[in-house]
Amino acid sequence: MTTSTTDPLERIVRTLLYEGYALYPYTRAATKNATPTPFGIVYPPAYAATQASAFSRMQVECVATDAAAEFRGEVRFLQASGQGHQAVERRVEVSATPMAIDFDFDGLCGHVSLSSERRPDGRARVTLRVENTTPLTDEDAAAMARAEALMFSMLSTHLLLRTGSGSFVSPLERGDDGVAACCNVNTWPVLVSKDDDAILGPTIMLPDHPQIAPESVNDFFDGTEIEEALVLHVQTLTDAEREDIAGQDPVVREMLARAAATTPEQLMDLHGRVRLEDPPGERQAAIGDAIVRPGDKVILSPGVDGDVYDKMLHGRTATVHRIFVDYDDRVHFGVTVDDDPMNEILRESGRFLFFFAEEVQVP
Repeated sequence: MTTSTTDPLERIVRTLLYEGYALYPYTRAATKNATPTPFGIVYPPAYAATQASAFSRMQVECVATDAAAEFRGEVRFLQASGQGHQAVERRVEVSATPMAIDFDFDGLCGHVSLSSERRPDGRARVTLRVENTTPLTDEDAAAMARAEALMFSMLSTHLLLRTGSGSFVSPLERGDDGVAACCNVNTWPVLVSKDDDAILGPTIMLPDHPQIAPESVNDFFDGTEIEEALVLHVQTLTDAEREDIAGQDPVVREMLARAAATTPEQLMDLHGRVRLEDPPGERQAAIGDAIVRPGDKVILSPGVDGDVYDKMLHGRTATVHRIFVDYDDRVHFGVTVDDDPMNEILRESGRFLFFFAEEVQVP
């Protein structure tokens, strides 16, 4: 796998495609890597019928503003191809509306259909659907373990829908009657392009216009685990584990090589920061009769009846860096503790401690 693509949408799709592909420590002997663990599995219908939580299909249905537009659909998934988590990428495209095609990848069979329906309000309801049609007898399916069923399944399935003109309505706009009438199966679609002319049906919940953080330097597979932690975990692998990994899946080897090349500066960026528009919060707030501004000193007084951390900070001097007012008009002060050895690092990375106005005092 490579992350060299400059297309933001393609990078998001490929990153999501490999979520759950392999888990730390990425070795074949690890029990959790005995079978693939991705999201968005589309099982053969005979097997899905034996499992209450399994699906044999995936469907994205959404509203487009131009009912006369040409729509295109794409199905992306992984197919198990070897021991453990090994898999190959698959792509099926439908380039017109309406259109339906069948596919067969080495015995993994499916059916993809794309259709649109003009609504009374002049908009269109567009449906992209993929079904696993791999033939299995009921007897075989009933006796089949999950690991075996995955060999006949579409793994980490994602649907991508594009319009040639106009735009899509956000699938998250639940106040829209047209959107509310849409039926989405085994996916939670969102807008994924600047002009709202593309919809992605991912297998995890995302906001509209999802983005990959600029600090991210690697596509890990650990089911949305924290990237900073995974980089540090890779650096603790033993020589024996690295040798085992080197002899298996090239996709995993490439990922580990990128992780091992992470610089100290990149690792620091991964530690996290808060990005704020200018001005960064409120310019001042009142504590009793006093006015407090960023840069002022306060005494922390969260009380001694709270948790252990509150007790440790009670009475400590802190510096105010940010002031926020929430939707309930409660004032929050973002501070760093002056005698904290991590004071400078926390300040530079924007990792502040937050206290309500009644939990601080002006000295």
